[in-house]
Amino acid sequence: MNDTLEKKLWRINGFLALLVELLLFWLASGVWMARLPELASIAAPALGPKLTLLVYLVAALCIGGFFVVQPNEAKVFTFFGTYVGSCRDPGFHWTNPLTKRRAVMLRVRNFASPVLKVNDSLGNPIEIGAVVVWRVVDSAKAIYNVDNYESFITVQAETAIRHLASRFPYDAAQDVESLRGSQDAVAGELREQLHSRLATAGIEIDEARLSHLAYAPEIAQAMLRKQQAGAVIAARRLIVDGAVGMVKMALSELEEQNVVTLDNERRAAMVNNLLVALVSESEAQPVINTGSLYA
Repeated sequence: MNDTLEKKLWRINGFLALLVELLLFWLASGVWMARLPELASIAAPALGPKLTLLVYLVAALCIGGFFVVQPNEAKVFTFFGTYVGSCRDPGFHWTNPLTKRRAVMLRVRNFASPVLKVNDSLGNPIEIGAVVVWRVVDSAKAIYNVDNYESFITVQAETAIRHLASRFPYDAAQDVESLRGSQDAVAGELREQLHSRLATAGIEIDEARLSHLAYAPEIAQAMLRKQQAGAVIAARRLIVDGAVGMVKMALSELEEQNVVTLDNERRAAMVNNLLVALVSESEAQPVINTGSLYA
């Protein structure tokens, strides 16, 4: 495939060309002969019927060379199958009237992918969708390198999203990148993939982010229970770590201030009672040792 690069089109100001066009029609009409008899006597022999008809044909043909470019728009021109250039400058212009032209929008546009059902890197079925912000930066590539650049971005975006989902797990530990926990890294990876895939069509990606992410319905309940179990385990671990630290601090304070002297058996019993009181989910019921009632 021949890679077509955008180049600047030759054109002139449309209002200047319109003035020349009107001058040609005025000359062909012969009205000026009645107003300028001296000049007419000199030029009339040369302006015969055939020449007048030729001037009319040239003037009529030149009308097709006028075109208008809107802001954030480009027009691509082809002359008998050969790309001759693109015009991005807004305004009224004139160029070769025999060229064929096509308009390309340069505005920033959004593409919202449909929700796709794919497998993540662990094989879990998930539902995923993304929003892509894109724009055309090379009008020649967009027209001549691909058949339809809007359809091209649709297919390539869905392919990139499927590939992205297969590289990351849906959820993972804090030190492992995942679709749910590493949104910035995932968005950057998606943007790079789309940029490399769409460069051949002259399309630049401004931003790409996931807009929908969920487990597939058939495993959603099971994965929810797994997440809840993980949360409970993490909470229990935090409670136990805190309780052990508090027991250690309590024993150290008691020994340093000589409040009570405990042997190994009583120390073990005290540790057991403190851990039960700190870790238990229900409110602790303290038992106060007041000594024996009988001497």
